Amino acid sequence: MRILKFVLFVMVLVSAGCKDDPRPKPKAFLALEYPKPSYERIDIGCPYVFEKNELAKVLPSRNQIPCWITLDYEFMKGSIFITYQPVRDNLDSLLMDAQKLPLQHTIKADLIEGDIYTNDFNQTYGMFYEIEGDAASQAQFYLTDSTDHFITGSVYFDRVPNFDSIVPAADYLKKDIRHLMESLKWKEE
Repeated sequence: MRILKFVLFVMVLVSAGCKDDPRPKPKAFLALEYPKPSYERIDIGCPYVFEKNELAKVLPSRNQIPCWITLDYEFMKGSIFITYQPVRDNLDSLLMDAQKLPLQHTIKADLIEGDIYTNDFNQTYGMFYEIEGDAASQAQFYLTDSTDHFITGSVYFDRVPNFDSIVPAADYLKKDIRHLMESLKWKEE
């Protein structure tokens, strides 16, 4: 009988000791999924053409400057702003301005990383900047042919920047920018 009581006592101890302690759940990340991009070529009567995501609407820029456009991603409240300027013995100043733009976000950015872009076939050369942190813009780029054309672009969202919340949308738009850069061609004059 003592052995039976001892075995029961040990079983109660073991079963009581195997219960999990209550612990807070780890923080979760948003699992936003966006439609797979499908690209279409656009020609808006400017010295350049490129492929854009079909989900983005092409709008004229707020400044109404010719060949400045906004690719509006209404479903994610984000935009890619694109500016165009002809090169007229001002390539150095255009390059300097384009390289300064990402640095304006250093106050809020955790990291700014630049990748050199070269496409000899399309004669497009430039930089792609990824910006991490609570900065206003999450990506910026510029492209030029070094003689006649110069384009810059920036990603912005219509909300207060909170990097953790906009990471999925920012990554989606960064892929679209890379596709835009790879597909951009200058028109023959």
